[in-house]
Amino acid sequence: MTSVAGLPRLNEPAPAFQARTTHGDRSLADYRGKWLVLFSHPADFTPVCTTEFIAFARAADRFAAVNAELLGLSIDSLFSHLAWVRNIEEKFGVIIPFPIIEDLKMEVAAAYGMVHPGAADTQAVRATFLIDPKGALRAMVYYPMSNGRSIEEILRLLVALQTSDEHGVATPEGWAPGGRVIVPPPKTAAAAASRAGEGYETTDWYFSTRAL
Repeated sequence: MTSVAGLPRLNEPAPAFQARTTHGDRSLADYRGKWLVLFSHPADFTPVCTTEFIAFARAADRFAAVNAELLGLSIDSLFSHLAWVRNIEEKFGVIIPFPIIEDLKMEVAAAYGMVHPGAADTQAVRATFLIDPKGALRAMVYYPMSNGRSIEEILRLLVALQTSDEHGVATPEGWAPGGRVIVPPPKTAAAAASRAGEGYETTDWYFSTRAL
């Protein structure tokens, strides 16, 4: 079994970076105090990536509303990024409002494990990283180069993480705002015995939910 090397770890500090982008220089420290959605794409001027960037752009205000900023990356030049952004505006009528990292030396891609064995040297997989306001990596999702990711799911996951942090709860499969949340299970025999009388909707001692 081949081990995966170079992947950052969840709940640990995200790898720091300093990079040129279409909006000027950016570093991880610039996003302190906000959530950051850092996402890579295989290459500029490719159809699947174009659909994703359009969807991210259209959802940018919704990410901003939950204190999150978007930051793209591919192993292409700054000039290629600028030309592609202009092309998307001209051909699709969509303005890309977020920066895109130029990563010709693959430094950020390598730090985040964006280039997997078997991928072309000039292409990063479709990776998405959610980094919290303290700079900790909270989630990472990988897609193959052939299939676009769901921006709705990324936004849903971001809000779910924020909800868990704020209320000390977990969220069930497919949870969306307004849905019931999962209460942490008891950790002692006494707590398990008293769980049914604590006012939650309890199926069994380990499974209780509540409304927010």
